[in-house]
Amino acid sequence: MINELLGIKYPIIQGGMANIATASLAAAVSNAGGLGLIAGGALTPDELKVQVEKCRSLTDKPFGVNVMLMNPHVPEIMKYLIENPVAVVTTGAGNPALYVEKLKENGTKVIPVVASVALAKMMQRCGADAVIAEGCEAGGHIGELTTMALVPQVVDAVNIPVIAAGGIADGRGFNAAIMLGAAGVQIGTAFLTADECPVHENYKTAVLKANDTSTTVTGRTLGSPVRALKNQMTRECLRLEKEGMSQEEIEKLTIGSLRRAVLEGDTQNGSVMMGQIAGICKKKGSIQSIIEYIINDAKEKREYLKNYDF
Repeated sequence: MINELLGIKYPIIQGGMANIATASLAAAVSNAGGLGLIAGGALTPDELKVQVEKCRSLTDKPFGVNVMLMNPHVPEIMKYLIENPVAVVTTGAGNPALYVEKLKENGTKVIPVVASVALAKMMQRCGADAVIAEGCEAGGHIGELTTMALVPQVVDAVNIPVIAAGGIADGRGFNAAIMLGAAGVQIGTAFLTADECPVHENYKTAVLKANDTSTTVTGRTLGSPVRALKNQMTRECLRLEKEGMSQEEIEKLTIGSLRRAVLEGDTQNGSVMMGQIAGICKKKGSIQSIIEYIINDAKEKREYLKNYDF
């Protein structure tokens, strides 16, 4: 069970959402029985240290740090996390092989995010304790495979626990992931409307108003697909991509866009990252209430299967 591996009550991991997953959000998730993550994102080592120390002051439960391996400060960040271990380090956008052994020596569980079977196998070979198989329904940076297709194939390919991510926001999604062979789930979009989530109120309203077709994916032609709310910025990005503009030209439009959305509440010119499941995220409330809703809904929905005589 992933609960035993990570020392948590519920098999729910909070997504490492850049500029969103702060110490306060991570602590709230951990205190509610899940595993909270601080987003390393583009933080400097000093900024990350502040967040980690704050999280330690807010919870005595396990929590982790998500490290984007494209961050130029990764060597210093990993040095800090090796010397000041947290319960879990999740990684994305690269191969953490250089750091896995040293992280694990100090008791940290290493769980990379993967978007393919090949990457999952590679992570198992380099010593990962588990993997997060993330489908393209998720918000933010994504791969190409859907959660429904990716998770069972990764489960069949590796011998370590698999955590499902992408398109999970209630008991139905939770149960579906478990039935696909996952040991737990990672959730991001469902936490965006939580009281403890630090995003601007405009961002939360955008999630609450979203429907099944409210998101789009930019960056596919550049090899870096990102799912976010359809708005003026994403429409302009797609237009520039269609015209064959260079990555440098498009980056001029997108640089700082996530911070504009998160901190300033600019839902037209900012990158309002959210998953396709936002259309069912209609609840506001505490992290505790959201997690309890998902778990209780999952238990209730399991009774549904008893109506079927297979």
